[in-house]
Amino acid sequence: MKKSLIALAVLAAAGTASAQSSVTLFGIVDATVQRISNSGGASVTHLTDSGYNSSRLGFRGTEDLGGGMSASFWLEAGVNNDNGTGDATSTNNQAVGAFVPGTGANAPVRAGTQGLTFNRRSTVSLAGGWGELRLGRDYTPQFFNLTVFDPFGTNGVGTTQTLNSIITGSTAVRASNSIGYLLPAKLGGFYGQLQYYMGENLDNVANEDDGTGVGARVGYAAGPFNVALSLSRTDNLGADIQQNNIGGQWDFGMAKLMGHYSWDEVGAVEGKGWLIGGLVPVGAGEIRLAFSQYETDLGLGGADPKARKLALGYVHNLSKRTALYATYARVRNSNGSAAAVAAGAGAPAVNASSSGFDLGLRHSF
Repeated sequence: MKKSLIALAVLAAAGTASAQSSVTLFGIVDATVQRISNSGGASVTHLTDSGYNSSRLGFRGTEDLGGGMSASFWLEAGVNNDNGTGDATSTNNQAVGAFVPGTGANAPVRAGTQGLTFNRRSTVSLAGGWGELRLGRDYTPQFFNLTVFDPFGTNGVGTTQTLNSIITGSTAVRASNSIGYLLPAKLGGFYGQLQYYMGENLDNVANEDDGTGVGARVGYAAGPFNVALSLSRTDNLGADIQQNNIGGQWDFGMAKLMGHYSWDEVGAVEGKGWLIGGLVPVGAGEIRLAFSQYETDLGLGGADPKARKLALGYVHNLSKRTALYATYARVRNSNGSAAAVAAGAGAPAVNASSSGFDLGLRHSF
């Protein structure tokens, strides 16, 4: 009853209450007690969010235009439910410059005080039998394989080390000012997308191309089998960032085996990583396990920093919308690496280990 009243109120406020359109309020609230221990560095125990699924609050709606065409919108905000703040966003796909006191440019903002932002997704779309045209802020193609083929869904201490690499950049997960095209469904198992995003700097300046890039993803899914390839390139301070990966999954019924391989580059620095893992259903729950590695070639002729992560977790579903979960992960660093198992307590000493534990509750609506 409450859901119906909320939906009607949103429809009335938006002026879209008609038989051909609909608006949905949705979200996830995920809270976890997390412990991070860095050998030779700081440690912390805190209540945080998004240990299993990312906490969010969103609105989405679709209007039937007739003739197989539809228009839709999607506004989704990241929520830090442990303290009530919202996630910040990256406006133009690039790092914000230093604060300029004389003009007030790039004024600093304390984390969380920027209010609620639709940082996760803010798009408007037009779709038909030809596919979908999507405009706004959205996931990048280069991110999809890392999260879809990661047993931990790139959340919590178990997140694949291929996402925790030093070669990331502001478009590693999402891109603002994007124009995307997605292939239509029912193509015999083939799927794909192409995305172009803009940094929107002034023309004829040194950094006019920063934050501008393109990403593409193509895949094939049939029965228990799914495989996809992603390629991307983003301009960044004169040193283009390339993030590429291929991933796959095979569902054996009794378990899902998945993995991915990534190769990245920024300037003279190159990186490569991989993950192998699986999901094993057990009654009302599921065991999650993964082993991932990321190695960086600094182009200096010396040792290549390497971080290896082992992660093990269990999810117990109390219902379709509510779950309890626990995850343990440990990172072993070598060759000059100092990667942490998760953000929140700095980093371990060089070549030392880092471990973390999540114990949480997730509810979706």
